[in-house]
Amino acid sequence: MIEKVNPSHPDKVADRIAGAIVDLGYKLKDNPKIAVEILLGHDNCHIIIETDVDYKYDDILKIVNRIGGNLKLDLQIVSQDVYLNNNQRDIIRCGDNGIFKGVPLNEEEIKLSKIAHDIYSKYPSDGKYILDKDKLIICQSNASKDELLKDYPNAIINPLGDWTGGSDVDSGAVNRKLGSDMARSVTGGGLHGKDLSKADVAINIYAFLKAQKENKVIELSCAIGDTTVDGKEYSEIVEIAREYINSIGGFEKLAEWGLY
Repeated sequence: MIEKVNPSHPDKVADRIAGAIVDLGYKLKDNPKIAVEILLGHDNCHIIIETDVDYKYDDILKIVNRIGGNLKLDLQIVSQDVYLNNNQRDIIRCGDNGIFKGVPLNEEEIKLSKIAHDIYSKYPSDGKYILDKDKLIICQSNASKDELLKDYPNAIINPLGDWTGGSDVDSGAVNRKLGSDMARSVTGGGLHGKDLSKADVAINIYAFLKAQKENKVIELSCAIGDTTVDGKEYSEIVEIAREYINSIGGFEKLAEWGLY
């Protein structure tokens, strides 16, 4: 049983804005330190950024308007804690405590991901989908139920009726759809709105990729400040995650669909 939401779901809009802010941080500075929290909905977008990057209000507003529409921006930018910053100045060390799990994707998860992508290519608005064995539930805003039934005749489609979706209907928060983004690999930390030094980003990606490669569950833990994880230098794990992020087009692209 798995749920998938598409990039126009308000929570995913928040993730995408956070990802774009991290992308910008990497353009402005080598190995930046960034942590972004976002809550949006009903014409407003509230953002807190803890960082060592010199972000400008207008640049953040452009990102918000490009991805989220004409939202009013409430922005607070604060400096990263001086002790954390100094402790990571000369060496890439693990940026958080955490436990992490990578799980090979199963047939059901891969199938639903494809269904979600296919529907979104025709209806690029807020939508969410569940697959439970042969039971497929499609909740797709701004879509023709009759048209969807042609492609998915046995699906349960918009059981409550037509709906418009988006941030005028529902609020969105960063990292609230991790089940959709990480399948059964979800543990405590979120993927979105953080730089690569954060274990929630680097080790989650590393564990997920390793699980797909070895076709087995990968379980890892780390302490803040660790220089090695899973027998590798933490800097090597960061580079593995960096290569993956770059291969898909950046943090904003990661935020669209997650890891699969």
